[in-house]
Amino acid sequence: MKIFFIILGILLLLIFAFFSYMYRFQAKIKKSPMVADHKEILTLTAKNFHQQIKGKTVLIDFWAAWCAPCRMMAPVLNEVAAELTGDERIGKVDIEQHQSLAVKYNVRSIPTMILFKNGVEVNRFVGIKNKSFLLKQIRNA
Repeated sequence: MKIFFIILGILLLLIFAFFSYMYRFQAKIKKSPMVADHKEILTLTAKNFHQQIKGKTVLIDFWAAWCAPCRMMAPVLNEVAAELTGDERIGKVDIEQHQSLAVKYNVRSIPTMILFKNGVEVNRFVGIKNKSFLLKQIRNA
């Protein structure tokens, strides 16, 4: 019985340490300044969405300011936008301001990135992705 309580105590300490670390990590991310969007990134709204994705290949990032992984993706998307040419673009939709778009495209978690070609969804990615992966997906669309 004594061993049981020792193991239980150790497990509780580990759980406390884990949640304490996660709380500090999230607080640090939330306090970090927002990264400005690259000049080539399209800011999409419910009004301009369909016109901006017509006739192009557009990777659209559905994000929110309070989302730590979304903040981590911002510099990656800026790097991708800097390398795109022709009719390839990056667009961003703030789901807090344009919830109707998030509902329409069935965005259930963020960051979600949807790749459109000529206005039609061709692929979808959820979570953090790296620059080379995103460039490959856009160029192969």
